Amino acid sequence: MPSNAGTTRLVIVESPAKAKTISGYLGPGYVVEASFGHVRDLPRNAADVPAKYKGEPWARLGVDVDNGFHALYVVSPDRKQQISKLVKLAKEVDEIFLATDEDREGEAIAWHLVETLKPKVPVKRMVFHEITKPAIQAAVANPREIDRDLVDAQEARRILDRLYGYEVSPVLWKKVMPKLSAGRVQSVATRIVVERERQRMAFRTAEYWDILATLAVTKPGEGPRTFNATLVALNGDRIATGKDFEPTTGRVRAGAGVVHLDEGGARGLAARLADRPFTVTRVEEKPYRRRPYAPFITSTLQQEAARKLRFSSQQTMRTAQRLYENGYITYMRTDSVNLSETAIAAARRQIVELYGERSVPPEPRRYTGKVKNAQEAHEAIRPAGDNFRTPGEVVKELSAEEYKLYELIWRRTIASQMTDAVGSSVSVRIRAVSSAQEEADFGATGKTITDPGFLRAYVESSDDENAEAEDAERRLPTLVKDQPLTADELAAQGHHTQPPSRYTEASLVKALEELGIGRPSTYASIMQTIQDRGYVTKRGQAMIPTFLAFAVIGLMERHYPRLIDYDFTASMENELDEIAGGDHAAVDFLTSFYFGSTNGTGDQAIAHAGGLKKLVTENLSEIDARSVNSIPLFTDDEGREVVVRVGRYGPYLQRALPGSVSGTASVSGTASGEGEGEEGGSQGDRAPIPEGLAPDELTPEKVHELFLGGGGERKLGDDPSTGEPILLKSGRFGPYVASGERKSSLLRSQSPDSLTLEQALQLLRLPRLIGVAPDGTEVFANNGRYGPYVKRGDEFRSLDSEDKMFTVTLDEALALLAAPKTRQRRAAAPPLREMGNDPLTEKPLVIKDGRFGPYVTDGEFNASLRRGQTPEELTLEQASEMLAEKRAKGPAPKKKAVKKAAPAKKATAAKKTTAAKKTTAAKKAPAKKAAPKKATSTPNE
Repeated sequence: MPSNAGTTRLVIVESPAKAKTISGYLGPGYVVEASFGHVRDLPRNAADVPAKYKGEPWARLGVDVDNGFHALYVVSPDRKQQISKLVKLAKEVDEIFLATDEDREGEAIAWHLVETLKPKVPVKRMVFHEITKPAIQAAVANPREIDRDLVDAQEARRILDRLYGYEVSPVLWKKVMPKLSAGRVQSVATRIVVERERQRMAFRTAEYWDILATLAVTKPGEGPRTFNATLVALNGDRIATGKDFEPTTGRVRAGAGVVHLDEGGARGLAARLADRPFTVTRVEEKPYRRRPYAPFITSTLQQEAARKLRFSSQQTMRTAQRLYENGYITYMRTDSVNLSETAIAAARRQIVELYGERSVPPEPRRYTGKVKNAQEAHEAIRPAGDNFRTPGEVVKELSAEEYKLYELIWRRTIASQMTDAVGSSVSVRIRAVSSAQEEADFGATGKTITDPGFLRAYVESSDDENAEAEDAERRLPTLVKDQPLTADELAAQGHHTQPPSRYTEASLVKALEELGIGRPSTYASIMQTIQDRGYVTKRGQAMIPTFLAFAVIGLMERHYPRLIDYDFTASMENELDEIAGGDHAAVDFLTSFYFGSTNGTGDQAIAHAGGLKKLVTENLSEIDARSVNSIPLFTDDEGREVVVRVGRYGPYLQRALPGSVSGTASVSGTASGEGEGEEGGSQGDRAPIPEGLAPDELTPEKVHELFLGGGGERKLGDDPSTGEPILLKSGRFGPYVASGERKSSLLRSQSPDSLTLEQALQLLRLPRLIGVAPDGTEVFANNGRYGPYVKRGDEFRSLDSEDKMFTVTLDEALALLAAPKTRQRRAAAPPLREMGNDPLTEKPLVIKDGRFGPYVTDGEFNASLRRGQTPEELTLEQASEMLAEKRAKGPAPKKKAVKKAAPAKKATAAKKTTAAKKTTAAKKAPAKKAAPKKATSTPNE
């Protein structure tokens, strides 16, 4: 696009990729340069504060709270070179166009550029929602001024987050652990995840049964001959299902009025219904209609990319950013479901081309957003341009990741303008009278889709992986009232209630959106922040809170409940929206929040409490550090309180000794381990919590296993040859004995409760040197993955029992080693259970019985079932999570072979045996314990 004769314009965008794309759409006379994102910000630490401000009382905040909340902005060190370049270019041009993103943050970056560059030439703001030639040319032709209301809203958000983070985080440093962080949105997001885990910890499973009948029509007509129906009522009373049980007790809810069948009751009823006639008592048919989904907004794109593509929120946004900057999609940070008229027209044209005229409704579809306080009137996320490119047209231009996301966006956009999916749904009730004159009612539902409509292009996924797809059909035979049926099979089937599912990144974003917390530009960073800060870990897609998160949220709930209140956090978003709309002054809002002045703005509960500043300083002495760092679990059978303590080197279990003070009692005022030391505080047994163990997996059975009689370890005695104590411990993969640097797992036939000192000494002597063969090589007995064996050099032979490891003689071992290897392998035992395909990898999962108990495998990775888990009750979700955790760690590192010195030919076997014993007894100097990893020096905002 040609500029005015002799006029040179500088166009500043945020990224080099965007600059490269846009420069191709502008003619001579335009210089396009990137700012590389934000050019200045509040000081990150004391070193960033200019010398003349270092003595100011507000310097640590970077905000002069006593003078209208004036912010101190400094140019980022890594931006200074680029700023110098932009300053030089600004002096050489006649006009500047600021082409940063069209949201609040982009508006603020444009303002910061003006404040930093201080240009002497006219400055204009150009905005666009897609990087195509027509859009860029239209933006240049229709510039506007910088919107100060949007800038004020973004600046208020930045200052608000700084005040919150820099005032609340030090409380966590003093009372929980140094260098932790709090944040206005991240703390609320962490609370949501913690509350879900608490529900799982309090959950008590319940068993309930019903009957699945395979029924057959006597005279087959249209449809299948047989279908399944489930027992729904007995003698007029409804059969209990999972929703009828209290999650915290496992008992039927009071007043539910249901029949709770156990296994015996279900099997007995099935037997009494055998060979009895079944009759259709009711048939209800209704039309089925499903409207298409709205086009993507930021949150729904993250949710569907997580479900369908297994992308994290960060991965989705990084990929979408590349697609946007290279002109493939519209702007990806939006909460609007609107499509422009040109986009609707493009979608309708493409639907006709691909699916025919019948797939386009007579009138274009318009969508209304359900997001609270949706921001600026942007478009939804869609393919860029006035004519959409199909995935097939761009496949060679995109990476695999980009292609998958583009196809997802294209399909959703096209589907949003297609016809409804229509069909019919049928509900059938069937009755049979048992031999004991019990009236048993069975129910079945069917769905037939006569015109799939938009489902040809797109089917939305569900967070419930067991949910039926919307395009799935359930066909029933043609049935009429009073029609006789016969039962081909009556199978009693048991069920267990399941705890609420953990959040995934997708479902957590959805929860935040529904609460009105956070905005499109922040969702991905929130997901990443709570993981980077150590508050949440991921197992597969599931988000699991750490005990550190429990301690932090517990402190906030007890002492600063308003700061993590869902409605309060959402109300702050509302006020920021009002500032953006010019309806509120940013200074009034910040003053009310920080100092507590009540002038009609800000949150009154915070205001009446004296504001944030007073809240975090006056209440500090009331916070009991040991109490907030103690998470109660339960009281055991002996009346001892069991708690998790968040210590300096990680969480551990503590169990009060009989008659002692509760494990939550303490001296207040210091964080865990500070002043009082790790060994201070109340007395009692302690046990480490294995890494990777989720809070809800600390069942009484698992806790008992971890304690093993006290402190997570039990002293069995001292090694007579070294004088070192021999301890029985429990690790993530089961119990083991340890003495000094030596460790050995218990044998399959041994029990931790009955292990003796003699047995432990035997285990610690493994591998056992049996003797020396005539050729001078040593012969050992040991226990391995496939059971006990003897070994000479690279030759192995299995032993027929574990006891033989300690009793086999040299002659017996040599005889075994001299015998030829048995090449015939035992037939593999059939799996205990086939679970279906892993939702992450699509590999079939099975449960097998192994040497150390049952385990789940995908053929490449194995994961042992945890304490309390049974092959029958393990869910596909749990199995997938367990294998994902194994997969993330990768294969176990191979041990380097230690090259042994060749034995002297004339040495006697006795001398070699003595030398070997001395070598075994020798101890290495104990390794230094690794220092705990330091957290970042500034709180996250």
